[in-house]
Amino acid sequence: MRRKNRRPKSGLFRKYFLVTISILLVSFIFTGGALLLLVSKLWLDEKRALLMENTQSVAENTADVLASSYFFDSSRSSVIVICNTLLQISNAVDADVFMVNPSGAVVYCKEILQADMMLYTDECIIHKQYQMPKAFMEVACREPHVEMGTLDGTFNAYHFIVSAPVRVRGETVGVIVTVQEISGRLTPYIRAISRMFFVASILVLLIAFIPVSLISDQFTRPLRQMSAAARQYANGDFSTRIRLRKSRFSRRTDEIDELVAAFNSMAQALATLEMSRRSFVANVSHELKTPMTTIGGFIDGILDGTIEPEKQAQYLQIVSDEVKRLARLVTGMLNMSKIEAGELDIKPTDFDLSEMLFRTLLSFEQLIDGKSIEVRGLDAMEPLPVKADRDMINQVVYNLVDNAVKFTPEGGYIEVVARKDAEKAIVRIRNSGKGIASEELDKIFERFYKVDKSRSYDVKGAGLGLYLVKTIIELHGGQITARSEEGEYTEFIFHLPL
Repeated sequence: MRRKNRRPKSGLFRKYFLVTISILLVSFIFTGGALLLLVSKLWLDEKRALLMENTQSVAENTADVLASSYFFDSSRSSVIVICNTLLQISNAVDADVFMVNPSGAVVYCKEILQADMMLYTDECIIHKQYQMPKAFMEVACREPHVEMGTLDGTFNAYHFIVSAPVRVRGETVGVIVTVQEISGRLTPYIRAISRMFFVASILVLLIAFIPVSLISDQFTRPLRQMSAAARQYANGDFSTRIRLRKSRFSRRTDEIDELVAAFNSMAQALATLEMSRRSFVANVSHELKTPMTTIGGFIDGILDGTIEPEKQAQYLQIVSDEVKRLARLVTGMLNMSKIEAGELDIKPTDFDLSEMLFRTLLSFEQLIDGKSIEVRGLDAMEPLPVKADRDMINQVVYNLVDNAVKFTPEGGYIEVVARKDAEKAIVRIRNSGKGIASEELDKIFERFYKVDKSRSYDVKGAGLGLYLVKTIIELHGGQITARSEEGEYTEFIFHLPL
């Protein structure tokens, strides 16, 4: 059944959708951050290795040149070769490569040369303000060294600083230093990677928007339907059922499908209970009204003399029967209330179950004789001692015998069997008659359920008798079952632990 008012997608759908998109977004942010860190590290490692390789190469070439020119020979040829090497490597690696003496002062750089490879000065005008710190030189003169920073303020920005010693005949005569600014080169690279990742993330989010929306709607639609149905149930309308989903993503049932099935089962149980409750209210109202009217009418007739004195005993007997009927109804209601509240406690005592069966049948003697019912099995019964709550078991036996007498037709029979095995006492009460349809056998022990309401066979019952019987038997650790063949018989069998 379709609901008249469809509730818009909101609440849980919005939360689920936003949470899912937020998780995707946060995942992209963390992934992007990790990617940028990884790319930055790879870039730095690559640059460090490249600069170190070229710096060491320049140091070796410079050492060879100086060795051939007897250390710091001022011949133009050796200076031109060294400065030309510095110029070429500086251009190749896009860095500033120069040579300092052991005290840290710059002695050779690419700026000494003119365009025609001719010296225009004997000192490095641009680099002469550089003075390498003593601590840096102590390390640089011993071995190749790499660090990142400003070299104690020597440079304004963050740089790669790579050094390699120049050794001639085992003596360190200078250090080749390569510096390259990091931020000016890394920042554009990172910016480009970030831009590409951002565009890709936006595209993925836009593509994910549709499936996330569909999945969110699929997951939350049953919950919205159940919410609307629950409001209808609160108003007493139990007709709405939730349709099981046809999943686009999986053919297997999941927790939502199980919840929908349980919800529909609950709705069916509530509908059945509500129907039973209404039937019970109607039955109880009738049961209370009819005997009270009868009792009041006969008592008024006796008091005002309408009923003749010689007939008063007959009508007083009817009044007594109706009072007993009311008492049974009230007792059944009280017992049901105690059962639901968990307050029905058993008080076991020893008694003979066969004797109880016999006495109960004897109490129905007038009705049995009036319908010419044949009672079978009494002559074969033997004593059957049990330990149980005598009053409760008496109510069980009374209800079963009462049903048997009530539904046995004229000239029919009632068969009673009481026996035991090693573990339990077994009682079987069978009566001939119309029987019970197979589809109703599973329902006869439910509260307020009455068999064959259309023909009103049980016009004086409220549908509590067999429910109480089953509950009492199970409280004693026993079991009760029913069997029937339509048009032939109905049989109840219950077991009690010895």
